[in-house]
Amino acid sequence: MQQTATPQAAASSSAKARFTSPFDITTPEGAEGWQELYPYYALISPERREMEDEKLWFFDGMHSPAPLYPFDTIMTENWWVAASQMSNRVWPIPLALGIDHRIINGYLYISPNAVTDPDEVAKRAEHFNARAGHYYENWDTIYDEWVTKARDCIERLKVIEFKPLPELVPDEQVFGHRGLYSSHDLLTAYNTLIQNMLEMGSYHFEMLNLGYGAYLTFREFCQEAFPGISDQTITHMVSGIDILLFRPDDEVRGLAELAVELGLDEVVLANESPEVMLAAIGAAPNGDKWLAAYEEAREPWFWFSTGVGYTHEDPVWMNDPRLPFTALRGYIKALKSGDDIRRPLDEILDKRTQVTAEYRELLPTEDDREAFDGLVELARKVYPFVEDHNFYVEHWHHSLFWEKVRELGDLFVAHNFFDDREDVFYLHRHEIYDALYDVLIGWAVGTPPRGEVYWRPLIARRKQIRDTLCRWSPPPALGVPPETITEPLTIMLWGITPETIDEWLGVDATADGELRGVAASPGKVTGRARVITDFAQLYDIEDGEILVCRITAPSWAPVFQRVAAAVSDVGGMMAHTAIISREYGLPAVVGTGFATTSITNGDLIEVDGNEGIVRVLDKEA
Repeated sequence: MQQTATPQAAASSSAKARFTSPFDITTPEGAEGWQELYPYYALISPERREMEDEKLWFFDGMHSPAPLYPFDTIMTENWWVAASQMSNRVWPIPLALGIDHRIINGYLYISPNAVTDPDEVAKRAEHFNARAGHYYENWDTIYDEWVTKARDCIERLKVIEFKPLPELVPDEQVFGHRGLYSSHDLLTAYNTLIQNMLEMGSYHFEMLNLGYGAYLTFREFCQEAFPGISDQTITHMVSGIDILLFRPDDEVRGLAELAVELGLDEVVLANESPEVMLAAIGAAPNGDKWLAAYEEAREPWFWFSTGVGYTHEDPVWMNDPRLPFTALRGYIKALKSGDDIRRPLDEILDKRTQVTAEYRELLPTEDDREAFDGLVELARKVYPFVEDHNFYVEHWHHSLFWEKVRELGDLFVAHNFFDDREDVFYLHRHEIYDALYDVLIGWAVGTPPRGEVYWRPLIARRKQIRDTLCRWSPPPALGVPPETITEPLTIMLWGITPETIDEWLGVDATADGELRGVAASPGKVTGRARVITDFAQLYDIEDGEILVCRITAPSWAPVFQRVAAAVSDVGGMMAHTAIISREYGLPAVVGTGFATTSITNGDLIEVDGNEGIVRVLDKEA
């Protein structure tokens, strides 16, 4: 592999301008003491002011759009290490180090670190080329191994159990002379749960950074070979993929077709509630056949979070099937109207073939064409993993993980530490261990544990603080923009480029008019805005509206059958909003920074996915 496998550094024309200092951010009234919810190492600190005040910190609304729950920080802390170690210590990427994290007023801000010393870049490139080259050359085999590891991690997660401690330890633990009892089993189960989470986090990034790196290599080649080529044109050459994240939606389409085939379509359309609908189907002729197919589709495809899986609050299809059942009804209506409910995959593939051939023909030499062929083939090979890993990790695994944490919450309720299982999320994972040991002490000794009176007022205080923080609007960026941006996830996933920073620096978030972002999917449409800041608002979407959100989730795919375009606050060319929009043939602009705060429901807006511009044409009164 050559050093061109890393993204080319790009200079920011606004390097001397700056955003608000993170040290100048004030605490909202009523949220004083919010820092107690999070570990010391995740906070902006006066001891490191010289370093922290001179970095760019941008809001990670993609993974953590709301104030973090203390326990949920395990997800952000997980990738803080896992993603960064891959870029910095495992490959290592010549121009990029890790991605630093800080929590500010409960919201996650992140900052990529860069390598600027030429000698260090060359030294890292030597290691990167050898290690990345091995993975690229053996990609299919390594990916098969990865799936096996991920599935095994999920199966081991499934068997972890949390049960209240018994009055007496079971006879088999005594007469079996095991010497280890319920106290040991409880702590082991908790440690295993946390280790399982961190293990999957490591698998998460084993191949992901290389996936982005391969695409960036192809992008860099195209930008040098075809000056002025747009990112959209480049993505046309790798679009049209069959990825796992479309499989849950495909399963719902299949269930819609089966319902029509079995004559159950009117039963489905007559009942909006999933529970009532399922009961009505069960009582109808051929209902047993449909229900059998439904149960087969649910495992594992309904382990699909309505968010990105990084917070326990996001409903999961398995436990809350309202979204897939809403899509089911929509697909049945479309089928009865004679519409094609499939993704326009053939059109996308035709476009891919056409664009690839046209640009290949423009290359002057056979060597150039050979290099182009190799890079586009590699980009297409690794591209599916960039999305497929999400189903195994953020959706299937993490959804199961949150259920296990809730079982742990039930244990604390049973031992009179909490009033509700959901209270467990107001403790950091390190505090959970202390609370569990308090449970064990009270159980072993027979003295009421302090946790019975200690945790309730603390949890009540933390709830009030977080509720207050939810009403604060985090700015898209803080601190000082860097001269270069070279970290691949920052560019491709979050869409943070010098142009993005320049746009944010010049935007008045309260002004009407025009927003600029990444031109993620081509086309231009005009329509009424539907602003989504909470999952429950998805059910308010009407056909033909333009989706405006912080970021979409893969499980929102059924919604893309109804909307005319998509706009998001965050994201780059490889964000879910961008990928789903391209695969559904919808115009999209991502990474606008301010869409959800400057656009309101009902505004007439124009989305120009060719230029990356969103215009407010008429404000709703």
